[in-house]
Amino acid sequence: MKHWMRDHGLLLTNGALFLLSFIGMVLSGVSTYNEEQLTHGEPGVTLTGFLVTGDFLEATFENWESEFLQMGMYVVLTAYLFQRGSSESKLPGKHEPQDDDPRAATPGPGTPWPVRRGGLVLRLYEHSLSIMFFVLFAASFLLHAVGGSQAYNDEQASHGGPGTTVLGYMGMSRFWFESFQNWQSEFMVIALMIGASVYLRERGSVESKPVAMAHSDTDT
Repeated sequence: MKHWMRDHGLLLTNGALFLLSFIGMVLSGVSTYNEEQLTHGEPGVTLTGFLVTGDFLEATFENWESEFLQMGMYVVLTAYLFQRGSSESKLPGKHEPQDDDPRAATPGPGTPWPVRRGGLVLRLYEHSLSIMFFVLFAASFLLHAVGGSQAYNDEQASHGGPGTTVLGYMGMSRFWFESFQNWQSEFMVIALMIGASVYLRERGSVESKPVAMAHSDTDT
């Protein structure tokens, strides 16, 4: 068990941090929502009731969509683009193991099944990481629109204004403002990580080059 925890510590720790943060978001969110409802003379909701409100859906998936878009684009762009000296990039002009054609590999006991199967299955598998992120992005993007339209209609109803459909909400500047304000921050952080890793170090981290390595060298 001790070795298993060590071998999966990175995933387990980040999973635990996600759960703690998510629980914190829900608890603080329902409290904020009910305070706003009380201010407008509207009834509050229970904890479980809050989970199906437009406010919760919009806030949650608005953030998730940007994370999935960021990672999906990062996975794809790092396959084709380079940044000399960055720990986040392959070395320009050098063939890397990630570039090997799996069809030329000799199957072994640990070879993934799609590689042994070949054909369309392999074609999908060799791009499965980016496919996963873009599918999750598309789902979160849609749920953001669903939750956002629900929250917007609730606001309109409380002020006696007209509501809108999900597609109508997606055509509003409010929807795109919610999206772009998150997207820009994600791409800013990635750009900062790529550029900063050329000159800055974190000893022991796989996201950093060796501390003594020259700035111009790309560690892979």
